[in-house]
Amino acid sequence: MNILIVKLSAIGDVIHTLPALNAIRAHYPKAHITWLVETAAADLVIGHRALDRVIVSHRKRWIRELKGPGRGQVLADIRRFWHALRDTDYDIIIDFQALLKSAVLVWLARGKRKIGFDRGMQHQEHSYLLLNERIPPMDMEVHALTRGLMLLKAISIETSSVVYDVPVSERDRRQVKSILDENGIDGSRLLVAINPVALWETKLWFNDRFAALADRLVREYGLDVVFTGGPGDRETIADIRAKMTEKAADFSGRTTLTMLAALYQQAALLVTTDTGPMHLAAAVDTRVVALFGPTAPWRTGPYGQGHTVVRTAPPCSPCFKRQCDMHQCQCMRDITVEMVLAAVVDHLDIGNRVSFIPNRRAGTGFQMME
Repeated sequence: MNILIVKLSAIGDVIHTLPALNAIRAHYPKAHITWLVETAAADLVIGHRALDRVIVSHRKRWIRELKGPGRGQVLADIRRFWHALRDTDYDIIIDFQALLKSAVLVWLARGKRKIGFDRGMQHQEHSYLLLNERIPPMDMEVHALTRGLMLLKAISIETSSVVYDVPVSERDRRQVKSILDENGIDGSRLLVAINPVALWETKLWFNDRFAALADRLVREYGLDVVFTGGPGDRETIADIRAKMTEKAADFSGRTTLTMLAALYQQAALLVTTDTGPMHLAAAVDTRVVALFGPTAPWRTGPYGQGHTVVRTAPPCSPCFKRQCDMHQCQCMRDITVEMVLAAVVDHLDIGNRVSFIPNRRAGTGFQMME
């Protein structure tokens, strides 16, 4: 049995598909399972114990470099990718992405059953046209992780548990410990990680509020604070730290995804915007306080018990817009430092507990402060 999983991006979406991978492995313990993924999320599946092979698409780099002097090398890379995609006859190919970019690759791959959702899923880009086995569409208000498992259920692959098994190595843990040691973080105090960045500008909170939150966590509650982000986030995090009066560490650009997972395993809590690292923390059983504005936490919030979503929920939210001219991101602007601090204090059971009445939406698993 040869099986191909197609989930190219983004980081959070790939994380949401890991439980489906483990369900497939449990159902077909002797199958040869391959995952087709793009570069940005590849670390999450390379070395995963449930996989036999990973094929990596460098699509964005290829597009960027095709017109440059390295065009010949790019074309050679694309040929190698093409041969890797076509060198196996798959019994089952599952398109978990449901976008045109994934459907084209499913169509190009050699396989008997090419499976995915039928017409009716939001943002689908007509991907269903390139499948030969179409599963009835699901309600988009169901959490993304659950939708993936329900896709499997439709082809008689069921699971009673959600298992990620992020491939964190001992090397990842040693490297994280080394950076923590550099910053004088020895584990004697609770560690809180803060991920203040996101790709959408509408998901962003304010740098001065992150600075005020971090200062209070250090000064009033004696916590260690570390900021996380990618190489492109260093300027933002530098600005936040410049606004602080207390000391906080900066891990931006210093970790792979699996190192970041190892760091979150060391943290008591992650405070974050709605972005990939939020899902990574949830996947390694670290509690999350997530700030939500333009998006719907019941669709893509931190999955599982023990997390809190802080959300002001004005009438225009969720709008799912990457830019906001009309309301100036009221949904994020109305989130106060006190609201986020209350959620952190409540989670860690430190100082005076702050009471609130949570609102719950069926199936989310987390509580929402609104």
